[in-house]
Amino acid sequence: MAVKAPPADRKAGGIDAKNQDFVRFDQVDKKQVYHLAEAPHAEEFDESYEIKTCDIGSFLHGEEREKRSFAEELGGALQEIGFAILAGHGVDPKLYEEAPEKIVEIFTRPSLEEKLRFRAKRHGSVNQGYFPLKETSDIHPDLVEGWVFCRRAFDLAEDPVRSTRVEEFWPILEMEPFFRKMCLEQERLILPVMQSLLKFLGCDPHLYDEKLTRTNFGLRLNYYPPVPEEDDESGAARLLGHEDVDLFTFLPAPEIEGLQVLNRANMKWIRLTAPPGTIILNTGDYMQRISNDLLPSTTHRVSKPRDTELRHRERVSFPMAVYLWEEEVLEVLPGLPAVKYPPVKALQFHTRTTSKFYGEGYAVEE
Repeated sequence: MAVKAPPADRKAGGIDAKNQDFVRFDQVDKKQVYHLAEAPHAEEFDESYEIKTCDIGSFLHGEEREKRSFAEELGGALQEIGFAILAGHGVDPKLYEEAPEKIVEIFTRPSLEEKLRFRAKRHGSVNQGYFPLKETSDIHPDLVEGWVFCRRAFDLAEDPVRSTRVEEFWPILEMEPFFRKMCLEQERLILPVMQSLLKFLGCDPHLYDEKLTRTNFGLRLNYYPPVPEEDDESGAARLLGHEDVDLFTFLPAPEIEGLQVLNRANMKWIRLTAPPGTIILNTGDYMQRISNDLLPSTTHRVSKPRDTELRHRERVSFPMAVYLWEEEVLEVLPGLPAVKYPPVKALQFHTRTTSKFYGEGYAVEE
């Protein structure tokens, strides 16, 4: 199903829109109220709050005591703010150093006509493919081009679910091996993170091992071109305020300022910067659902840098969202009290939630 651009006037209204205008799509409790874009609203910032840095190497290479300590540290950080910074992850730093140049090439080497051949459509739960500038959602004119590659887009011969050809997804085919390698290296972190969070919640740490072995994921390449004066003055954000729909997201630390996180404790925004080579981790709606709201899906957005000179530079990011396959069931973890949410298939949960961005027709009903 191709995603069509909505009328321009509807998008323009998104600059002043609030998240609660679209609360009917949410399937976890979200009481926070915020504008989708930073400007022209006079919002408060929390300049003193620091996102916790957690050394996942202590889990990967440590004894049980170190694993327990890491689980408490990571779980506590995510329970408080929904974000943490991972150090000691072991992903080859050269991959993160080389990725930005390759991402720029993916977006700038093909013509727009060629890129539109890969325009996003739903594969399973996930809207996968190319999103033109200002068309990453129906509700806000985001100043970003996006490209989503799910597990189906990679040449993983051992993966029995792949029934498509990589040529169907990649505008520059020789890029696939590089990003495949990066995804596979990050995939090694999925079970350690999930085991840590289950341990923190008092559950069997291996409860999701089978579900998350060769699970689906979404690598999203974001290309933020230099901001023209007209768009700068419009108040449009680079990426609207939102919560991720997934279990959790791995985001290698971006070079240029922009990522902002909403601190629900005081409703102030935090400008998140992370050391080069680290991974920013945040939890999404799947996780909030199964944790019965103990691990929240935290609001974030990408705004233009405060330094106006940096607005004239291109910016890239490449988050990897961790999903469950469509037929898996999201249900509150065993042992958690006062269950708030009934079981629901990932397909229905995912597409209903993201129809906020892609239109009512995107949702798949049971």
